[in-house]
Amino acid sequence: MPPTPSPTPIEVFVHTGPAEWWQILAALGPLAVLLGAVVAGVIGWRTLKQKAEADNRAEWWNRAQWALDAVYSGDKKRGTIGLKVLKVLGESELAGDGELAVLEAASEKPLDQAAHARTARATAEAQSSPVAPARLTPAGATVDGEPAPGDNEEVHKPGEREGGAR
Repeated sequence: MPPTPSPTPIEVFVHTGPAEWWQILAALGPLAVLLGAVVAGVIGWRTLKQKAEADNRAEWWNRAQWALDAVYSGDKKRGTIGLKVLKVLGESELAGDGELAVLEAASEKPLDQAAHARTARATAEAQSSPVAPARLTPAGATVDGEPAPGDNEEVHKPGEREGGAR
């Protein structure tokens, strides 16, 4: 069937003036939705990243607590492992300045005292024995950098109390 014209004519009006404000706002709606989705995505990503970092720091503290408990347990083998773990934890990127200060405060004095006591003992043994002992660094580690086992407790002079004063 051949096309036939419409029985009633259709009138078309073309406005040549500027668009109304609400027309412009309606045209920007999809862009606003996209911008809102991007902002929500960025906020969600940062929140997940912050939570993951906080969880990692909490686990770092759990490991540090275990290592410190191992160092002060009195067991030489466990103390050596604890010192090695503390060394690794101190080199971790999760260890900030505050964490390193805590590790230093927890380990500096007892380790220095243990190193001095061990050095004094090694000197006494060397004088009485023909076999020379391993050299120690001031931090209580052997020359190769590995932590020395044992001597994980503070050394007190006879009659001295825990706080260092009488």
